[in-house]
Amino acid sequence: MARFIYSLLLYLLSPLVFIHLWLRGKKAPEYRKRLSERLGFYAQKATTQSVVFHCASLGEVIAATPMIKKLQQQQELNIVLTCNTPTGSAQIKKTFGDTVKHVYLPLDFCGAVARFLTHFKPNVLIILETELWPNLITTAKKRNIPVLLLNARLSEKSMRGYQNVKPLTHAILSGISHIAAHNQTDAERFVALGYPQSQLTIPGSIKFDVSLSASTCEHANSFRQSLGPRPFIWIAGSTHEGEDAQLLDAHQQLCCSIPNALLILVPRHPERFDTVADLVHQRSFKLSRKSHHPSRSQLTTCQVLLGDTLGELSTLYGGADTAFIGGSLIERGGHNPLEAAAFGIAVLTGPHTFNFNDVYQGMFANQACKLVTNSHNLADTLLVLANNPAQTKKMGQAALHFVKQNQGAVDHCITLISHYLD
Repeated sequence: MARFIYSLLLYLLSPLVFIHLWLRGKKAPEYRKRLSERLGFYAQKATTQSVVFHCASLGEVIAATPMIKKLQQQQELNIVLTCNTPTGSAQIKKTFGDTVKHVYLPLDFCGAVARFLTHFKPNVLIILETELWPNLITTAKKRNIPVLLLNARLSEKSMRGYQNVKPLTHAILSGISHIAAHNQTDAERFVALGYPQSQLTIPGSIKFDVSLSASTCEHANSFRQSLGPRPFIWIAGSTHEGEDAQLLDAHQQLCCSIPNALLILVPRHPERFDTVADLVHQRSFKLSRKSHHPSRSQLTTCQVLLGDTLGELSTLYGGADTAFIGGSLIERGGHNPLEAAAFGIAVLTGPHTFNFNDVYQGMFANQACKLVTNSHNLADTLLVLANNPAQTKKMGQAALHFVKQNQGAVDHCITLISHYLD
């Protein structure tokens, strides 16, 4: 009955879902494309015996990449990789090309989910983090398709929400074959909701298993060289509306003491690139845009480089001395700092880090990250780091050590996947 009510409400609200996608398409036109995939209709040929990975958006795609690539090296599999967002889709195409099949995961309508599972016939369905769609999971269970929830996270707020709809929560959890939890706290929350302890493991976060390929390191080094002999380069990655102005204010203060300092500014969402460029111009900074392929002379003289391309954030991190991780000066909850930490550079964050609380607490404890609260505090911290390269390098080394110390979840998850495939 609970799933019937959920499905009925979903159908009643479906016009609002498509209106939302259409409105988002004003700024990001890709949201208006491939709508048939959202309903479970596909142009590409059907498959058999596939392994389906669902990564909600860009962050999950990046996190899952080392695991999927390692699995591809070990076994020949028909991998289907799904997501919900255009940025996630672009990353999948750039990273995997035609080595995987890629579509959007359909909306959680009963018919759409049934068509999806019929079309791709998965031997196992692997969901990253917290994408718990009731119809998808319960339909997979009816078809005897194992469902694995990997890198599983469950916030206190989400747990309370699931407790309010216990019959639906029971239907979801009973359809999940195994949960590999992000940490002990998340595991305890799943158990509190009624998930069997015997079907749960705690390998840690796969996001620690950052893999910097030789080509990535080479591109990062080449990029750094192209910026010229700068006294200090800092990057603000995955920034959101409400942060960019504060970051530019901090850079203005930094440039008063270090005129040739460079800020690499990378907004989280492509639809904001032009808006952020306008903010830079309003402050009379000399701007270069990565997408415009600036010349060497432009790169060596600009004050702000706008990272307005997709899939290059890792390379850009590798060109900096210090990284500020966005989504943390506003109440967005922060983003993953481990990609920057893997390059051995100092990491800064704002106070709002609840999306990665355990990761940041570990970094603070290992003196691999500093907390800043506003633009003035950020400017002061940047100036201290710029004037103390030995301290900055020490922070970066601590960050890299913290990453390496916590690796291993990918191997656990691959073993788990292989068990269900066998």
